Amino acid sequence: MGKGCITVTKYFLFLFNLLFFIFGALITGFGLWVLLDNQSFIAVLQESSVTVKVASYILIGVGSFSMAMGFFGCIGAIYEIRCLLGLYFTCLLLILIAQVTAGILIYFQRDRLKHEMSIIIKGMIVNYTGQNSTTEQAWDHIQKTMKCCGWTGPSNWTENSLIKNSSQNLYPCSCRNDSLPGTEIKDTGLCEHLSTDLPVYETGCIVSVEKWFLDNCGVILGICLGVAVVELLGMILSMCLCKNIVQEDYTKVPKY
Repeated sequence: MGKGCITVTKYFLFLFNLLFFIFGALITGFGLWVLLDNQSFIAVLQESSVTVKVASYILIGVGSFSMAMGFFGCIGAIYEIRCLLGLYFTCLLLILIAQVTAGILIYFQRDRLKHEMSIIIKGMIVNYTGQNSTTEQAWDHIQKTMKCCGWTGPSNWTENSLIKNSSQNLYPCSCRNDSLPGTEIKDTGLCEHLSTDLPVYETGCIVSVEKWFLDNCGVILGICLGVAVVELLGMILSMCLCKNIVQEDYTKVPKY
């Protein structure tokens, strides 16, 4: 009966490590998406915020480390290597502590992050030139797809250097409300309108962007919660298996 329990524990631990490896791959993939994406709100922050870049590298590092730990956990479980199981337990504990600490820091710094984001967006609007840089293209894409204009509203664009110093009635083309008449139809750059009533969306992008963040945070939190559950189960199973290993047999480990 005892041998059967050890066998069941061993293969359950192997299964959880496989799931841990998959979750690590998902975290790595998300970090790469944050780093390389140029079509969403993340691209706007990448050019101005070091925090976003650092966060993406941390996600990639944690995900890669999780994948490596899942792999070594599988090896330790299948071949019943006590030292690998002990190392695996320690690393899982450290990762879990780091995740909880990061979550607490993000929660208590959320107002500061929101303020920093607001400064970045308003600064980008003031310096917008319509020269199709990566940041400007991403912001044009956001305004076009989310059907919004400016950060808190279209009035943010009155601070733009080109619009403020121009004698024409200029407005960002990506803000154009398709249901209203206009003289030009472009997706990027600045457009001219003959009347003083500009055909733009009246709502700012802050509401849509916050909703976008909440939707994506749900996915992130779901993945992190899943990883945390797998980590706890992995820690419990690894200790149970490690305690029941009578003597390590290194001859069972394949040699290459």
